[in-house]
Amino acid sequence: MILPIRAFGDPVLRKVGREIDADYPGLKELIDNMFETMYGANGIGLAAPQIGLDIRLFVVDIRPLAEDEDYEAVAEELKDFKKVFINARILEQSGEEWKFNEGCLSIPEVREDVKRKETIVVDYWDENFVHHTETFSDIRARVIQHEYDHIEGILFTDHLSALKKKLVKGKLQKIAKGEVDVNYKMRFPK
Repeated sequence: MILPIRAFGDPVLRKVGREIDADYPGLKELIDNMFETMYGANGIGLAAPQIGLDIRLFVVDIRPLAEDEDYEAVAEELKDFKKVFINARILEQSGEEWKFNEGCLSIPEVREDVKRKETIVVDYWDENFVHHTETFSDIRARVIQHEYDHIEGILFTDHLSALKKKLVKGKLQKIAKGEVDVNYKMRFPK
């Protein structure tokens, strides 16, 4: 089932997610719905706060990027990269910071360059509650960091300079008022 994506200004997007366990009600269905919602919006990542749940859960599927010539160097690694992250914690960030133009399903029509570290170590549980500690680099690390920020109550716009924040402020206010045209279901703050 496709769920409405919460828009900028919704308080749930600013909450730090709480941990869940394997008995979380309807977890498998929730994960399936998150993937369906993400695909319906042409996204490559979606966090639970974006569908109104303040829990530490996000999904990523960056397999479509394997076909993009910009990612040719890591295409082999990307073609099977579909994952569920439950109760994730970034343990370490390393390498150079690199800029990349990011967007967000909760902040449509806004894209800005964000600096992030190139390599991360993440501790998490998968959809079967199997524990993992893994190292990710390149675009995989970028997408994970973006979604991880969501479960920490952080949005990509928080990483912008003061000047960039001023420049996008009007667009953010319009999104919060529902004055945005998207081709997927959204829920706007009241």
